[in-house]
Amino acid sequence: MNTSKQLSVQTIKGMNVIGLITLIKREVGRFLNVYTQTIVAPVITTLLFYTVFALAFGGIQRTVGDVSFMAFLAPGLIIMTMVQNAFANTSSSLVISKVQGNIVDVLMPPLSAGEIFTGFVCGSVIRGVVVGFVTICVVQFFVPLSFHSVPLIILYAFLGTFMMGALGIAAGIWSEKFDHIAAVTNFVVTPLTFLSGTFYSINQLPGIWREIALYNPFFYMIDGFRYSFIGQADGDIVTGIIVLVGINVFLTALCLWMLRTGYKIKA
Repeated sequence: MNTSKQLSVQTIKGMNVIGLITLIKREVGRFLNVYTQTIVAPVITTLLFYTVFALAFGGIQRTVGDVSFMAFLAPGLIIMTMVQNAFANTSSSLVISKVQGNIVDVLMPPLSAGEIFTGFVCGSVIRGVVVGFVTICVVQFFVPLSFHSVPLIILYAFLGTFMMGALGIAAGIWSEKFDHIAAVTNFVVTPLTFLSGTFYSINQLPGIWREIALYNPFFYMIDGFRYSFIGQADGDIVTGIIVLVGINVFLTALCLWMLRTGYKIKA
């Protein structure tokens, strides 16, 4: 009787709730235990970017549309910091587990592919949101941030961190060593982020380059998040939401396939 009660607590409609919550706690605990690297350092890096553009490039005197350049820049830097940390959380967790040989600790428990995916993504979303919240609080001391639409801020923060968390899972499963994950970061994540309009309006680009920028999914993430703060966008907000949702669905399907087939994680 005790066994049946225990099973009824651990599973709800086929879901291993205890196992899922434990995995989420493990992922959250990973970055909280080294908060100076995972929270404090990204905030300082964001402030350094902000300072460089404010002072070295004369950002204080510049404007973009109807807002100051500094108010235009801040949301882009915030979401960039959030998604990069979301990616780092899942990718580093998986690569470390594979290199150290303890990936079996995740694969052996009675967790489905969906539960493993959910646990890792939740950890990355939480890390991204925590870093973003702390960054917003700190940036407020340098430039007053307006909040055009709080629901959109929450939506884009979730879509962006979810996307990068899922991408981090795919990259972590594919990578066999730290050099591989560094290659994904250096040649995929960073270029797409920097070329997405984080530091400039894509309306300033020549015709063909602006059209190319519209094919960058990171643009819709940053543009929508920026619109949530300043009410000014370079692209269509509805299109951006559709693109991000579509990419999240694709990445979810890809990650679930990788986990179910044991791609590069099962002998």
